[in-house]
This record gives sequence, structure tokens and C-alpha cells, in this order.
Amino acid sequence: MASAAEQMPSNLSWSTFGKAKELQSRILFAIGLLIVYRIGTYIPVPGIDAARLAQFFEQANAGIGGMLNMFTGGAVGRMAIFALGIMPYISASIIVQLMTAMVPSLQALKKEGEAGRKKINQYTRYGTVFLATFQAYGLALGLEAEGMATDPGWFFRISVVITLVGGTMFLMWLGEQITSRGIGNGISLIIFVGIIAELPAALAQFFTQGRTGALSPAVIVGIMVMAVAVIAFVVFVERALRKIHIQYPKRQVGMKIYGGESSNLPVKVNPAGVIPAIFASSLLLLPATVTTFAGDGSATASSGWLNYVAAYLGRGQPLQLLLFGGLIVFFTYFYTANVAFKSDDVADNLKKQGGFIPGIRPGQKTIEYLDYVVSRLLVVGSAYLAAVCLLPEILIAELSVPFYFGGTSLLIVVSVTMDTITQVQSHMLAHQYEGLIERSRLRSKARGGKPRR
Repeated sequence: MASAAEQMPSNLSWSTFGKAKELQSRILFAIGLLIVYRIGTYIPVPGIDAARLAQFFEQANAGIGGMLNMFTGGAVGRMAIFALGIMPYISASIIVQLMTAMVPSLQALKKEGEAGRKKINQYTRYGTVFLATFQAYGLALGLEAEGMATDPGWFFRISVVITLVGGTMFLMWLGEQITSRGIGNGISLIIFVGIIAELPAALAQFFTQGRTGALSPAVIVGIMVMAVAVIAFVVFVERALRKIHIQYPKRQVGMKIYGGESSNLPVKVNPAGVIPAIFASSLLLLPATVTTFAGDGSATASSGWLNYVAAYLGRGQPLQLLLFGGLIVFFTYFYTANVAFKSDDVADNLKKQGGFIPGIRPGQKTIEYLDYVVSRLLVVGSAYLAAVCLLPEILIAELSVPFYFGGTSLLIVVSVTMDTITQVQSHMLAHQYEGLIERSRLRSKARGGKPRR
């Protein structure tokens, strides 16, 4: 039988939303910052030839440029101040987390608590500035090589670098503000809003392909069925849990016996959520940002080499699919072990609360058992993420369907939506608890604190 705590979310009434003023303010705050982000995707970088840019992206959208445009909410196609998007910050976060797992000094910082976390976040910001500067300078050179600069030269390059790096840092700040003062994960929501904003145009393009005969009606129906199936599969797996039985010992205080209860420790099949797919996409897009604007390969040997790399990392290419799948599996294990589900912390908390897993000794044996369970779950979780991201990508690359129907975009949209709804429910649940406590205090005051007979 479910406990009262487990039954509470199912009995949660959405009518309490109107009374949860703090939750409303958080949602409005997040929406306001996301609107600011969308406005920024329409503010162009100074010194860009708009006509030449539009002509260039008519060709680039069929390749990796389309994926860049998807993750930046169309900002790359318009060469807006947010053209780099949030990807440099994500890439810097990956690098810092990898170094934290390998460098002893960073491991020591991680164990220092809040002070250590602030220092690591500062290192991530420095890394973001470095990567954004590198990518922005590469873009500036590419824009000049493609003839999209109205006044090429060092002034143009410096202005592009300052504008794009400033845009990325502003997006990083927006994401942090949404996470701390809004609702949901700010970085994921920024990517989510970018995909959703460009979805109507993608749908229009998709149905136009059907009207002109580029896609047959059977293919259109098949793609729509595939999208619905992927969404249903993602919802099913993201809600799947492996419950580990936890037992609490009995203790006697005076003549009464307390404790002896049992509960479950829920472990998700995919504890990392959508983060591995975002991390993998970010690393693949890091060189692609430069290669997209590297010219036609006829000018220099370097530009030819860059275009050679871009050809093998193009949408649906075997090397791109292999790297993408491998990075997803790697980051699923890495992010789960270091962030999403840390077995040593879980075992330590159980020991402090007096809980234990039946048949497993507290301490190191509990850590080993949790690692064993989680590693087996991640075989399924990583395979699920790789399948959802790769299989639709292969079909779409063959049929030239817009990127927004790919597995990665659908996974991000569904996962971020579910995570945000869960956080909203948590805030409403907390508000409901606070209401119950307040009503109990008022009843106690109304009785005048008289003892029960």
C-alpha cells in the first residue's frame, strides 16, 4: 500500500495553482526571460550582408548548418547576437566536469561544498569565454571568406567577437537566473524554446514538400506516426523506475517502540535525462560551427581540410552517427555517476538516517550494490537514448525531412516538458503542505490550546 507521501501527488489539485503566488511569480519570471531570449535571436550582428547570408543558408540548412540553426532558435540563420547560443557554456561545463573527475585538486574543490561549487562554476565561466571567443573568431573569418561582411577587416572581426561572446555570456546568465529564480532548468528551457519557436516554420516546410511532390503521402504519414511513437516511448521510459527496498530498524524509547518502517528508493532507468543528448550534440557542433562558414574549400588547404571534416560529420554520415551514439553512451554513464545519482552520497544519507538495504551491509557494500544496480539500468537507459536520437536521424537524413522531427529535438522537447511539469507539481505540493500546516495552527488557536480530555 502506498504511503501518504506517495499518495499526495496523485491527490494534488491543480485548482491550488491560483493560490500559489510564489509559483506564479516564478513562472512569469521564467517566461519574461525567455521572451528576452527570443527577441535577441532577431537582433543582427552589425556589418552582415543580409541577402548574402540568406542565400548561404538556403544551401547550409540541408547540412550541419540546419542543426546549428535548430539549437540556437534560428539565430544562426539570421546571424543574430545569440548565434553561438548556449553551446559554448555546455561544452565548457563538459570539459570542467571531466577535469573534476580526473584532477585531484578539482576533486578536493568539489568536496568543499558550496564554496567549492562556486569556484568550479567560475572556472566554467572562464572556459565559456575562451570557447565562445574561439568560435566567434572562426565565424568572423568564415563570414569574411563567404563575402557576407559589408566591410571586412579587423574592426569587423573584433565587433563580431565582442557581440557573439557577449550574447553567449548573457544567455548563460539568463539560464542561471531561470534555474534559481524561475521554474525548470534554465539551459534546457532555452534550447527547448528555440526548438519550439522554429517548429511552425518546419511544419510548413514539411507539408510544402508533400504538396510539391518531394515527399509522398505515405512518407508524411510515416514520419508523423514515428514522431508520435518516439514521444510515447520517451514518456514511458522517463517515467520507468527501479525501486530498491529500504528498511529502517526499530528502536525503543521508554515503553514505546518506534521505527521499523520500510520504503523504496526510486531509481530512474535514465537518471541523466536529456543531458547526454545535449552534451553530445554540443561537442559535435563545436567544430561544425567553424566548418559551416569555412568557405568552399578552393581558397586554401586549411579550408579544404575543414570542409573534408564537415563532409564526414554531416547529418546521417556513418562517422557522425558513430560519434554521436558513442558520446551519448559515455555521457549517460559519466553524468549519472558524477551528478544525477552519486552512490556514495546516497549510501551515506541512508546510513545517517538509519536505513539499510535488506541483506546488504551499510557502507562500502551498499555503495557497491547501488553501483551494480545503476550500471545495469544504464545499459538500458543509454541504449534507449542512443536509439531515440539515432534511428529517426537516419531516416530523416535519407528523406531530407526538417531537423525538428529528429530524435534529439523530440527528446529535448518531451523531457524538458516533463521535467518542468514535475517541478511545477513539486511547488504546488509544497504549497499544499504549507496550507495544511497553517490550517492546523489556526484550529489549535481557535481551541485556545485547551488540552484534550
